[in-house]
Amino acid sequence: MTVRPRRWLMLALAPIVAVTFLAAAPVSPASAEPGDGTSATPDESAGKQNQTLDELIESSNRRFVQAKGAVAKSTAAQKALAVKIKAAEARRNELIPEVNAIAAQQYRFGQLNAASFLLGSQGSTDFWHKAVSLEEINSQHDRKLAELNQAIDEVTQSKAALDAEVKNQKKNLVVMQKQKEAANEALDLVGGNSLTQGKVLAKSPIAKAAPRNSEGGFSPESCTVSDPTTNGCITARTLNMYKEVKKAGFDRFVGCHRDGGPFEHPKGRACDWSLQDKGFAVAHNADMKEYGNNLMAFLVRNADRLGIYYVIWYKQIWFPARGWSTYHGVSDHTDHVHVSML
Repeated sequence: MTVRPRRWLMLALAPIVAVTFLAAAPVSPASAEPGDGTSATPDESAGKQNQTLDELIESSNRRFVQAKGAVAKSTAAQKALAVKIKAAEARRNELIPEVNAIAAQQYRFGQLNAASFLLGSQGSTDFWHKAVSLEEINSQHDRKLAELNQAIDEVTQSKAALDAEVKNQKKNLVVMQKQKEAANEALDLVGGNSLTQGKVLAKSPIAKAAPRNSEGGFSPESCTVSDPTTNGCITARTLNMYKEVKKAGFDRFVGCHRDGGPFEHPKGRACDWSLQDKGFAVAHNADMKEYGNNLMAFLVRNADRLGIYYVIWYKQIWFPARGWSTYHGVSDHTDHVHVSML
């Protein structure tokens, strides 16, 4: 049996190694449980055609807070694991000089010490017990150092997995932040809470773009196309807008060309979209107000594609270049949505 007396000292160190092992035991990462909404997921609004902006804003804010909390929780666990790894590695590094010193002593006196230890036995039974004790010391030393290294490896692996999780969660947080900002921008685009109270569809269909000139702009057009709503005329660009609004599902009463008066109606470049099937009446229920909100939102969101000049709805006027402002015209436009074309 080969004995290694250089390891006797490690019997005294074994409790310290054991404590280090327990302190360095791997901790499970604070990973998100399936279905808790903290992992990177597609936008919840995908596929919800009837989701309103207030619902979108609420859900996007909720997902943002959840994602932010997940990052904070995992980052805390990440720091805790880093401390444990550092402590375990420091204890291992403390043992190395001691082991090296014992190894040097064994190189010079090891065989004599082992012989002295065994030859000092009181009889064959005592000799046997001492030999067994020496082997047990060696085995225990090997096992404890192996456990310490394994603990460090396992904690390191756990931290690596948690690092990857934190990185993924931070990416998810950026996505949630962008969705939150996009929802708020979408609300601002359609007049904010003061105009719609969020009671407006979060998304609108994409309209067919009107033809542009060679410079990418919209050239002036004459009133040469028959108006489908009156006996008058409208421009080709106005007709395209009319068709696209109808195709988007806004099929209540509408009137475009109007003889006399200023602005765009006599030029065939404007339409008034009623909130009811016949004639005009002030919005006096939720259905009428939301119909106007959704129609206005469709026009504003597609303004660049359709060549819209401005939109008026519920005492507010919107220009592409400056956004919304209070409208001070004769009509407060609470009974219809007005749209003028370039």
